[in-house]
Amino acid sequence: MTSSPTRAPEPLKFAYWVPNVSGGLVVSKIEQRTDWGLDYNLELARLAEANGFDYALSQVRYIASYGAAYQHESTSISLAIGLATERLKVIAAVHPGLWQPGVLAKLVASSDQYTQGRFCVNVVSGWFKDEFTKLGEPWLEHGERYRRSEEFIRYLREIWTSEHAELNGDFYRLHDFDLKPKPYDVPGRAHPEIFMGGNSTDARGMGGRVADWYFMNGNTPEGIAEQIHDVSDVAAVNGRAGQVRFGVNGFLIGRDSEAEARDVLREIVDKADREAVEGFGSAVKQAGQSTGDKVGMWQDSEFADLVQYNDGFRTGLIGTPEQIAHRMLEYKRRGVDLFLLGFLHFQEDVQYFGREVLPIVRELEAAELERV
Repeated sequence: MTSSPTRAPEPLKFAYWVPNVSGGLVVSKIEQRTDWGLDYNLELARLAEANGFDYALSQVRYIASYGAAYQHESTSISLAIGLATERLKVIAAVHPGLWQPGVLAKLVASSDQYTQGRFCVNVVSGWFKDEFTKLGEPWLEHGERYRRSEEFIRYLREIWTSEHAELNGDFYRLHDFDLKPKPYDVPGRAHPEIFMGGNSTDARGMGGRVADWYFMNGNTPEGIAEQIHDVSDVAAVNGRAGQVRFGVNGFLIGRDSEAEARDVLREIVDKADREAVEGFGSAVKQAGQSTGDKVGMWQDSEFADLVQYNDGFRTGLIGTPEQIAHRMLEYKRRGVDLFLLGFLHFQEDVQYFGREVLPIVRELEAAELERV
């Protein structure tokens, strides 16, 4: 098995899920002091920036699903957050098939200019059939959705970096096109960062071939290491060794004692909106079963796992600040570069993370560097 080349150790990076959809980050009737509105999210972004976060990922939803009755559009709220902050990078989730890539490339280039190089995209291949069919768009089978997404990313990269952009694909084409303005000129960065996520064989292959960042659902350190190895192998074969970085989803519940944190988790699951969770579970498992080898997101997720977006409980960031920090370092040793975090009460919990957890993470990282 090929492993990615050793990179110089870097501090862990942190992103948070922007709560731009109603219902918070757990499908539960527990109290959540989190709001999906713009004012709340702008204040949250400033708090996150002040508490050590590097990125903010805006979710993409077009219709009610998984308990989210209302949704703000991802690129617009990402731009609003970018303009309200100074350092925070914003990641807008987008669906190929619902975006024409040249239009998106233009929007991102302008937004990247406005934010001086802080606008990124997360290319989402899609699991929710109704979002496409109710908008009158075709629903492709699993492998074709990923093939389209890969071509979509190649298009973005070509139009952002070439003065005579050319692409002749099965889904998209470019003919001697010169986008102006190009994205903001950031030393050492070829173009805005491109994220994507998945778990399937198709996703792993696409990530290794074209992604800058590969997002993974919550999982054990061993399960995460397996995906990192697979994606890194593909990257190496395609001349991209060491060019893909890795992020893992995690729902963080930090309290002064592990018992308190576990009690919060238990209450979240006990008060789950069972109908919404079961509906989501049925939809995503059906999507995963459509893969050629039956490997996909959520295929081994239990009911309790599905109460949180993208299996965030499974990462195990639940306990005291010390326990959480040590757990994060365990993932870092397996190749994780970034944690994408969700919270119950976002503004309060983001501040708790910055005050109580992050300093311990940095101390542990410094201690490991000394041992090296």
